[in-house]
Amino acid sequence: MEIDLPEVIAEVKAAFDRYEQALVSNDVAVLGELFRNDPRTLRYGIGENLYGYDAINGFRVARSPVGLNRSTAKTVISSYGRDTAVASTLFYRDTAPGKVGRQMQTWIRFPEGWRVVAAHVSMIDEPKET
Repeated sequence: MEIDLPEVIAEVKAAFDRYEQALVSNDVAVLGELFRNDPRTLRYGIGENLYGYDAINGFRVARSPVGLNRSTAKTVISSYGRDTAVASTLFYRDTAPGKVGRQMQTWIRFPEGWRVVAAHVSMIDEPKET
């Protein structure tokens, strides 16, 4: 298996960057496009467990657009073959001082493009550097 092919990493990074822009600007249409429209798609959030595209999209539509700005750090994208990748990042919000968010997404290439099939988001107290 070929791991971390540069062209695959570049494609997933572009999709990931598009997701980040859509997230902070509350572009629900793009967010919906980038998650696989499938009942098996899931998203574990900070305060919700969402099973299936409809639940994820419903959450996005109902969510307040206030306070979505964030910065990311230590983003790592790894690919496995030409059609599977994992994107992991830390994020910080001014509305959550002293906290660090963690996000992981599994991306799969489908005929229509790269789509998230599983995501996990959590937030913890920012650990002390050792």
